[in-house]
Amino acid sequence: MFDADFWARVPYQLSFLPDRLGGHIFLAFTSILAGVLISIPLGIFCARRPKAERVVVTIANIIQTIPGMALLAIMVFALNRTGVLPAWIALVLYSILPILRNTIAGMKTVDPGCIEAANGIGLNKWQRLRIVELPLASPTIIAGIRTASAWVVGAATLAYPVGATSLGDYIFAGLQTTNPVALLVGCVFSAGLALLLDMLLGGLERASQRRSKAWALGSIGGMVAVALSPLLLKAVQPHPTITPTDHLAEASEFTQEKPYVIGGKPFTEQYILIEHLQDALQEANRQTDVKAGLGSTVVLQSLQRGEIDCYVDYSGTLWANEMQRSDNVSSAEMLIDIATNLKESSGVLALGPLGFSNDYVFAMRKEQAEQLGIKSLEDLATHSGNLTAACEIEFWSRPEWKNVQSEYGLQFGNTKSMDATLMYGALQRGDADVIVGYRTDGRLASDEIVELTDPRFVLPPYDAVLLVSPRLAKDRAATERLRKMVNTISTEQMRNSNGMVDIKKKSVVEAANSLDASTK
Repeated sequence: MFDADFWARVPYQLSFLPDRLGGHIFLAFTSILAGVLISIPLGIFCARRPKAERVVVTIANIIQTIPGMALLAIMVFALNRTGVLPAWIALVLYSILPILRNTIAGMKTVDPGCIEAANGIGLNKWQRLRIVELPLASPTIIAGIRTASAWVVGAATLAYPVGATSLGDYIFAGLQTTNPVALLVGCVFSAGLALLLDMLLGGLERASQRRSKAWALGSIGGMVAVALSPLLLKAVQPHPTITPTDHLAEASEFTQEKPYVIGGKPFTEQYILIEHLQDALQEANRQTDVKAGLGSTVVLQSLQRGEIDCYVDYSGTLWANEMQRSDNVSSAEMLIDIATNLKESSGVLALGPLGFSNDYVFAMRKEQAEQLGIKSLEDLATHSGNLTAACEIEFWSRPEWKNVQSEYGLQFGNTKSMDATLMYGALQRGDADVIVGYRTDGRLASDEIVELTDPRFVLPPYDAVLLVSPRLAKDRAATERLRKMVNTISTEQMRNSNGMVDIKKKSVVEAANSLDASTK
């Protein structure tokens, strides 16, 4: 694993570190600070009021039991937006319980004799709190902040699916593209940040115990240094410059207010297409940013709200999810109706199909399919009760699955949800008998896997469609450059590019460069 090629790919991953570490530190530090500002006053209030304590701590406990991804999803739907804000609010909520509990515990453990002495010398309740109670309770309170920081730094990696930049970008992208380098970088730096922050807060805890200003200043200084470290990394990182060529004179004269944000979904093909789009926009001398790993519904809503500016979606997904259509029409008619609907409803411009179709495909091990005589979904229906099916969790809740299930009468004995990267291994090991993959997935080309036909054409076509926001649509030069990508990528070309990453273990950039070369 740790061969020369592995280490050669590390510098490329580190090139993303300033932005991803900066996003992670911003989310963690500001959410912990907000948690402190909420929890300590609330803990002081509840420490002398048992009824209020029971209610508040119960609510905090309930919030803490909600899984991280579920809480993020709740925030996205509650705020009707993606990005930093829903992730930040979720992290603030996660930080409250340990700080709140320790504040209450710290206030309750203050020696009553100290309080009597404070009253005896004439201190009012606010003076007593500031001079006596809080200093005595501070070691316990800071211990709660240490616990909260460990939770928040770890949970911040989950911000990736809602479009907030963090070290989770490394981990999710590494998992989706089977890239151990990205996984390692993400894990090392997220764990290192958690340990470093815990150590610095530990120093602050010791400062409160020893009443040491030197320890306190050293710990605070260390935290400031950590907070500023992404800026230092950004400053020393070389920045490539884009030199406009003569034929892009019109593009170079355009004043771009802010970078165009390229969105994408969480699988290999989308990461490659993001790089492909980024190269095209940079050829037009446009600055770009990336929000990858967004769900099907979230990514379209982000485009409609102007949070991203372009991405590649699939006609079948838009037909079923956005337009709530289940009727079977031709690919051309579907594309026309989709383009019309998006333009009229939100101003989103569909530039056209890229040329390949990434349909859903039911597949089995060839040996097992031949033994059972299964060649189509009709054949599969007669055996489905004894088989285990696996696919990404999204498919089981999509209308396409409901239509297939209703039309063919599929009732699997067991269904599993797993990442697309893992389900091919599950199929080979026999942990799954049927998988639902994508037509352009390079792993489907294996001689050991057979695709099952859809004789009733229940599954709609999934032509890749390039969508742009109203803001980007007004940029003629950039839009025309993107339009040149229409009908340039065949299904075979896309499958080969995906196979470079998923099978040959090449980087996403190498696959995107290969795709660029094959389409010019």
